[in-house]
Amino acid sequence: MESRKYIIFGLVLCATGVILGAFAAHGLTSLLEESSIASFQTGVRYQMYHGLALIVVYLLSTNMAFRSGTISFLMALGTLCFSGSIYLLVLNNLWNLDFLKWVGPVTPIGGLLLILSWALLLLKVIQSKKY
Repeated sequence: MESRKYIIFGLVLCATGVILGAFAAHGLTSLLEESSIASFQTGVRYQMYHGLALIVVYLLSTNMAFRSGTISFLMALGTLCFSGSIYLLVLNNLWNLDFLKWVGPVTPIGGLLLILSWALLLLKVIQSKKY
């Protein structure tokens, strides 16, 4: 059951990534500078990559017989922190809300969680006796 929720979360990340990408391309271009749009699109790109990766992690873990819970958790949380903080920082350029300035340090924390999830996946694949 645990794996199922990460597959669903991966699919939700992909679906909302398409929505947010369209929002950036069509709704934000007249409101923000090009550099802010590029930052927003970076968040979208990483969200899409890791939504798909959550599905791949499940498939690998099933095929190679390892538990994927920690990897999936780190990847999901890392994506929320990395992409989510980028979205909030870019949109704060429109809203000018002082309380959102704390979000800046969350981006590299999210990136670190993503790196850890990939490193753990690499370790699990190397340790697998399947191939």
